[in-house]
Amino acid sequence: MSKNTRRIAVIGVTAALYFALTLAFQGLSYGNIQFRISETLNLLAFVNPVFAPGVILGCLLSNMFSPFAAADMIVGTLESALVMFFVIRTKKLTLACLYPVIGCLIIAVEVMFFYLDPPHTFVQFLLCAASVLFGEAVVMFGAGFPLFKFGILKNEKLTAFLKSL
Repeated sequence: MSKNTRRIAVIGVTAALYFALTLAFQGLSYGNIQFRISETLNLLAFVNPVFAPGVILGCLLSNMFSPFAAADMIVGTLESALVMFFVIRTKKLTLACLYPVIGCLIIAVEVMFFYLDPPHTFVQFLLCAASVLFGEAVVMFGAGFPLFKFGILKNEKLTAFLKSL
């Protein structure tokens, strides 16, 4: 299998997995408090940047099913791309988990403007940001960090395989 074929396959499988996880937990995946389990896949790009386009594409596809599809497809996908930019450049798992949480400030602005009725106040933004960041922090540090720190990264064969893709 050529390197390009393998790369396209990895992107497709990653996007499909992100999409499937988001829709499987649809009730938790959208809204002003989100526990999007699929966000743990951001950490695959920490191991190997080849996974980043699949996560971004999976986010785009998943956001087609959100209550505000057009806005989520644009804002959420751009936020995902920005997060991937930083995740693939860090050498620390803690930072790789923190970047998606910080990126949720962008999602908080989107949620405030598309989910909440005006007038929009700074206090309203802080409450919205706290709720969105809370959900992402729970997923990234409650599920993603332990999964990678004590599972995937401890398994040398699995890590070597993921790096080889």
